[in-house]
Amino acid sequence: MIFQGEQRATDIETGAQITDGQQNLTEPRLPGEEVTWGGPDDPENPYNWSVSRKVSVALVFSTSQLVTTMSASMVAPAMDQILKDLHMSPSAGQIAFGVFFLGLGFTPFLVAPLAEIYGRKPIWLIGNLWYIVWNSLCPIGFSAALMIIGRFMCASGACVGVTLTGPVLADMFPAEDRGKSLAIAGLLPYLGPALGPIIGGLAAERLWWPWLFWILSAFDALALVLGFFIIRESYTPVLLRRKAEFIAAQTVPTGAPKKSLTARLLIFHQDLSSRIGPAMKRPIRLLTHRPIIQLIALAMAVDFGIYTLVLSTFASLWIKQYHQNETDASLHYIAIALGAFVCAQAGGRLMDLMWHRMKSARPDREPTPEWRVPYILVGLIPCVAGTFWYAWSAEERVHWAVVDVGVFFFTAGNFMFSQGLLAYNVDEFTSTRAASASAATRLGTYLLGFVFPIFAPELYERLGYGWGNSLLSFLYGIISMGIIVVLWIWGEKIRAIGRTAEDSKERVL
Repeated sequence: MIFQGEQRATDIETGAQITDGQQNLTEPRLPGEEVTWGGPDDPENPYNWSVSRKVSVALVFSTSQLVTTMSASMVAPAMDQILKDLHMSPSAGQIAFGVFFLGLGFTPFLVAPLAEIYGRKPIWLIGNLWYIVWNSLCPIGFSAALMIIGRFMCASGACVGVTLTGPVLADMFPAEDRGKSLAIAGLLPYLGPALGPIIGGLAAERLWWPWLFWILSAFDALALVLGFFIIRESYTPVLLRRKAEFIAAQTVPTGAPKKSLTARLLIFHQDLSSRIGPAMKRPIRLLTHRPIIQLIALAMAVDFGIYTLVLSTFASLWIKQYHQNETDASLHYIAIALGAFVCAQAGGRLMDLMWHRMKSARPDREPTPEWRVPYILVGLIPCVAGTFWYAWSAEERVHWAVVDVGVFFFTAGNFMFSQGLLAYNVDEFTSTRAASASAATRLGTYLLGFVFPIFAPELYERLGYGWGNSLLSFLYGIISMGIIVVLWIWGEKIRAIGRTAEDSKERVL
């Protein structure tokens, strides 16, 4: 029987399969028991949760992402002080800045499969606790090595917010509400690129730069406590597994030996353990066997790479070109925050509006991820235009407001572009594989986020802000426009490549 969200249950021992894009989901059961939802209106099904519960969960994940985005950017205004106190060269400082993105890029290959085995909530809690510990250790001892290692390790914990937010939204919201759900989840993290540097600038000038790390650790500790009480598990296979265990405990025959129940659960958990290895390989399999993942990963990588390059050099632009202090320089990040915030709220509504218009124009067709492509194009245009605007206004040292307006349009378009790609990805892989798909697409994203800031100083020294950013914007526009055309014309065929072979091998808990 297929319920809301196209979810159904079959025997766990026969193997569970998923049809990508269909969300035909097989759920676990104990031997001899079939476990499904109680009906299409079962209140335990995350699709049927109240709006207030869904929004509360989304806001907690939004707070977690805010910590991640603030951690990525907060050290930029204080970089000169950090380099001086830790006796680091400028290139080493850029590594300390960018290594955070390496942690965000590689750790999801571990986090995503674990979240698809044990559930979203426990992995989220452990990841945030891991972040708090390592982020607090970063400034201890004024060690350059500990700073670099600590930044990587704390990013390994912080990645849970970025990796799991999309899948959790897919657990709770149908495709027609994807834009609204992304707007809720993006309410806070899109402010991170501004709040991080602003707090960083104030701490660098008025406090002591280690407080950058300790303030964020305290803030994430608060988010961790809120998450412990507010977040409820939303991953359907885990919820039905728990239901199966509860039924098993309630249906043990009177007078039956206790080992009967223990043996049944042992069989189930042995089967669970045998799936850990294949689950760990799932993100790699998606990345290597699904060309659609490779296309999305390339688009997101180029988009994020140029964003981190601007982000990492934005403070130095105001300090060196406009001779402003750290606090004044950090305030210009408000333009980045406004662009991101406008994208998160207005962009999310625009995404849903465009989806419904596509639905009205094609009432006889099933919705496809390609319906997100026009929105992706809408994001590309202001991103490229804003980059040129920012590049040449900064090069000519025109009034600071002109530069900030260019950055506003760049950021709004940049985030709309990535928001559309995320929606496309979630539409294709639904909730059951969204975590693994997210991990697969973000590896290249954060690799470029690590590499771009390293060569940024030399790029601007040789070409200046005008030609340097213009070159990157031109390459970004050509690559992104090519991917948009490919997705719109051949997206459905590309999505089908590798799907059947993968479905025959993979099992989802």
